[in-house]
Amino acid sequence: MLKRFVVLLTALAVKAAVAQSLPVIEVYTPTVCLACIEWTEHLRQNGFTVKVTQTDDMEAVKRRLKIPKDLEAVPTGLVAGYFIEGHVHADQIKELLAEKPKARGLAVPGLPLGAPGREFSSPTCETACTMLDKDSEVAPRVRREFYETLLVKKDGKTSVYARH
Repeated sequence: MLKRFVVLLTALAVKAAVAQSLPVIEVYTPTVCLACIEWTEHLRQNGFTVKVTQTDDMEAVKRRLKIPKDLEAVPTGLVAGYFIEGHVHADQIKELLAEKPKARGLAVPGLPLGAPGREFSSPTCETACTMLDKDSEVAPRVRREFYETLLVKKDGKTSVYARH
C-alpha cells in the first residue's frame, strides 16, 4: 500500500515538474468550438497550462499574428513567441520549444480528421492511412486522414515538420 502511494506521489511530482517547465500556451478559439475544446484538453493532458480566449473575431487574431491565409485552421495558439495554428500535436509543440528554430510557428491547416481534437474513438492506423467508416448509412466516410504539421519559417515559407 505504501509503495503504491509513493509511486502515485512520484508520478504527480513528475507531472507537476513537466507542467512548470513548459510555458503557458494562449489559445484563441471561436465561441463554442467542441473540437477546439478537445484540442486544448489534449494540450493539458500533455503537460501544458492552457489559457483559452473565446472570440467571435478569429480573423483579427490571425491578422495580428500574421498567419498566412493558406495555413489557417480554426484554433490559434501563441507559445514562447511562436504561433500554433490548428490542431498541432503537443509533442510537436514540445519539440519546437526544445529546438527553438528561427521560425514563426507551426501549422496544421484546415481540420484534418485524426489530428488532436479531431479523432474518432475507433482504432487508428499507425501508418497515417485514410480509414473509412463502412458502417455509414449513406456512403463511407473518412475516419482518419493523412496530414502534415508544417514549420512556418520567418519568410513565410514552410517545410514539413511532421507527417501523421
